[in-house]
Amino acid sequence: MFDNVRAAVQLHRPHGIINALWRGRGFRDGEAEVTREVMELLEIFSLGTARDQEAKCLPYGDQRRLEIVRALATRPKLLLLDEPAAGMNPTEKVELTRLIRFIQEKFQISVLLVEHDMRVVMGICERVAVLDYGIKIAEGTPGEVRQNPKVIEAYLGEEVPAK
Repeated sequence: MFDNVRAAVQLHRPHGIINALWRGRGFRDGEAEVTREVMELLEIFSLGTARDQEAKCLPYGDQRRLEIVRALATRPKLLLLDEPAAGMNPTEKVELTRLIRFIQEKFQISVLLVEHDMRVVMGICERVAVLDYGIKIAEGTPGEVRQNPKVIEAYLGEEVPAK
């Protein structure tokens, strides 16, 4: 698991063939910094104790967190999350919601979330766009979207009477 994150952290490191072959002080200092950064990310996401485990051996929720850690290690300006709550139980979804809010605050990045679980969406997003069969039917704050008649009809299966 450590190496999964290490590969992502290395993306922004200057690489030089001379440094790699010579393995001088610059190389050692760089490697120490990479190790520190990887461990800091793993610790932030409560994965530090599992650093030597293979990613495939982690519990499902930890695998999802590792995917997010790996993405954050690349220092994105925008974090794209596609169905992060898929396959999670209700307790894991609550923890995921907290985690994504934490990421937004700690790393000061925007998150673009594609998700079907409306509790997760409403718990995270400041703005929501709702698609129905690929066509946008609503956009606005979670409160506005929650009250939109087209959203209610499409996702709750109830026809909303005209006012």
